[in-house]
Amino acid sequence: MEVYSEILEFDTKGEITIVDLTSMFEDLVSKSKIKNGVLSANVIGSTGALTTIEYETRVLTDFKQILEKLVPKGAGYKHDLIDSNAHSHLRASLIGPSLSLSIHNSRLQLGTWQQAVFICLDVRSRHRRVAVTIIGQ
Repeated sequence: MEVYSEILEFDTKGEITIVDLTSMFEDLVSKSKIKNGVLSANVIGSTGALTTIEYETRVLTDFKQILEKLVPKGAGYKHDLIDSNAHSHLRASLIGPSLSLSIHNSRLQLGTWQQAVFICLDVRSRHRRVAVTIIGQ
């Protein structure tokens, strides 16, 4: 069993910025030399999330709209008494901070229109970090 780890770092523009991480993950799989296993990634921070989605403009717009409807900004959340990003934390916890993807024959097992994405849910631009661990043979 082999293990490869790396931290991805990038900047985001704030509130519901969606970053396609697929090519970065593919590069790490290639660097790892692991042919069969799993890529596990997690956000370092509480206002970011990871998921998969079709990275297409209309789907991304729909996704942003549904987040705004499910967890609206300024809806009287208690955390807003500290700062104004309660909705950011709540949206992030609903989507989740981690993602696992299978690797087979040195390739991520993603569908034709499926990409791995990071979603910045904070109210401002941020420097982001995602920890990636690849385990396998």
